[in-house]
Amino acid sequence: MQNRGPSNWKMRFAVQLIVLLYLPVAALAGPADRSISPTNIFAPVSTPAHSILGLSLFVLAVTAAIFVIVFSLLVYCVARFGKRADDDGREPPQVYGSTQVELAWTVIPILIVVVLFMATARVIASIQKGARPANAIQVIAIGHQFWWEYRYPGLKVVTANELHVPVSDPAHPTPTFITLLSADTDHSFWVPRLAGKTDLIPNHANTMWIDPQQTGLYLGQCAQYCGTQHAKMLLRVYVQSREEFNRWIEEQSQVAHANPAVSEGQRIFKATACINCHGVTGTVADGSFGPDLTHLMSRETIASGAAPNTPENLRLWIQNPDAIKPGSKMPAMGLSDQELDAVTAYLATLR
Repeated sequence: MQNRGPSNWKMRFAVQLIVLLYLPVAALAGPADRSISPTNIFAPVSTPAHSILGLSLFVLAVTAAIFVIVFSLLVYCVARFGKRADDDGREPPQVYGSTQVELAWTVIPILIVVVLFMATARVIASIQKGARPANAIQVIAIGHQFWWEYRYPGLKVVTANELHVPVSDPAHPTPTFITLLSADTDHSFWVPRLAGKTDLIPNHANTMWIDPQQTGLYLGQCAQYCGTQHAKMLLRVYVQSREEFNRWIEEQSQVAHANPAVSEGQRIFKATACINCHGVTGTVADGSFGPDLTHLMSRETIASGAAPNTPENLRLWIQNPDAIKPGSKMPAMGLSDQELDAVTAYLATLR
């Protein structure tokens, strides 16, 4: 018959415990595939994100140490004071009013909380007090239900949903300072690899800054529930070389150029309610409720990143916005197929 005495169950428990603790440690120690997620907080490329990662690892180390100590004491108590074969079942002697124990479990947690508070306050202060050099890029980001508006006041550029910034060379830093405003309800600007979350609150301006040190596309998300399309209010930040960024600014600062071949679509566009919400520089369309369409086809996506920006998706969006973003505030225009084709052809020339 198998021996199931006290020594046997303790041995099995110890082995299971070692396996349980080893697996997560091995997973963290192994090489991380940073391509798994474009919003990987463990792959920062900007100074604020680096600071937040350092703080996160420090907090994780402190809490892991607490877990190991508490769990080790628990295991010791279970193994040392577990029920034995010769146990008579009587209650062991009780000890009350140990000043040393009570001081320990009061003072030590307070010290831990103070240390974590001071570390967090230091990181927050260092980020918020970041110096703004003269060559910094200034952007005003306005959150709408449910899209992003970006204004470059010093460069006279207005765009939507896709933020372009220059790379910040450590030898010649070019940070981007972003003023965060809301046109309606609370939103939250969060691109994990560039910076932490910062809320956009109606009638209250917030600020943040980033200094991305690698070119590429960085994705984010509105992190504050703002309505039915909150999950599709995506963020796309394009970090470009200084030459590419300057070229993009030059192109975006131009007025829309009318193409005679799509004049019918332009006429229909101007005659519909589209111009009440959307603006196209150089035309009578001066709406500001919806995204500026002056350089619509220079963007890779439409509907705040919900779909690729293709003529087919653009036509579908005009015909029935709910097909791409259910519950959209944008009304269908009620155009015929011929009128839809004409308007789509016109908008497809706006680059």
